[in-house]
Amino acid sequence: MSDLKRKILAAVQVDLEAIETALAENLKPHLDLVRDVAGHILFSGGKRLRPLLMVLSARVCDYTGGYDKTFSTALEYLHAATLLHDDLVDGASLRRGKPAAYLKWGNPIAVLTGDFLLARALSVSAATGSVRIVQILAELTEQMSQGEVHQLMRKGDIRLAEDEYLDVIRRKTAVLFEAACRVSAVLAGAPKEKEAALAQFGFNLGMAFQVADDLFDYTLETPQMGKQVGADLREGKLTLPVIHALRQVQAADREWLVSIIRNPQFSAEDFRRVVDLLGSCGAIRYAEQTAEKYIAIAKRELSVFPPSATLETLVDIADYALHRHV
Repeated sequence: MSDLKRKILAAVQVDLEAIETALAENLKPHLDLVRDVAGHILFSGGKRLRPLLMVLSARVCDYTGGYDKTFSTALEYLHAATLLHDDLVDGASLRRGKPAAYLKWGNPIAVLTGDFLLARALSVSAATGSVRIVQILAELTEQMSQGEVHQLMRKGDIRLAEDEYLDVIRRKTAVLFEAACRVSAVLAGAPKEKEAALAQFGFNLGMAFQVADDLFDYTLETPQMGKQVGADLREGKLTLPVIHALRQVQAADREWLVSIIRNPQFSAEDFRRVVDLLGSCGAIRYAEQTAEKYIAIAKRELSVFPPSATLETLVDIADYALHRHV
């Protein structure tokens, strides 16, 4: 564990424990089967980054109410719902080192449990009594759904451009981070300047987080990732390293890379060659630099807040997004 991760965990341990308790207490299914399936995805080692961002963002806005931990569960329920659905759509075999839920319980149960978690997220949001908060969560759900559809439409399409990829991850991931930070400011009754700053912090952090996450497919091993290495490429997901490589490599290498993209049954040796190619043409470093740029913007957005321990933790989380290994 890195020193930065230890520092963050020490600062947020109490918050994380409260979030875990709230996640279990607010789930409230009527059926044990729903609890089992939801628990399979909810309590399988997730980082709790999104609910934690919500709690910290509320605190940096001087929130004094008692609903921040409970409300943060809405974000994790929503995120878990998307994972249940995504794994089925993608045909993924592993999620956080465990068999994907649809493989264990079947497609209908996985889908319906995802629907239940989405409904729980909206119920928790509605309990704030704020129409604006419910609207933010509803719009977020719309954006995430469209991001997944967009990605599905362009599966395996070697013409996918960088700006289109960035739009996909904006809808899939960045808007969730943005909403986590924005609703905190709304819940705290913070001024518009602070709400906008937190929203932009979350958005840029989310963009960097997803770019870095996409890199893991080419830089980590299966035990570290909790899913099969090369899964993105096998599923036809063209992420930033591959998009950049297709622009940079020589014709012969490009032709070979296209053949791998079009053949999801490529060998382990083929994948090692892909990784080497991405490294040699600068695609890995290009993706790293892109994530670094988003993090620099995210950290600048926090300048409207006075120094505090909470603000320091938010900055540390931004730095960790670039250097984490899980």
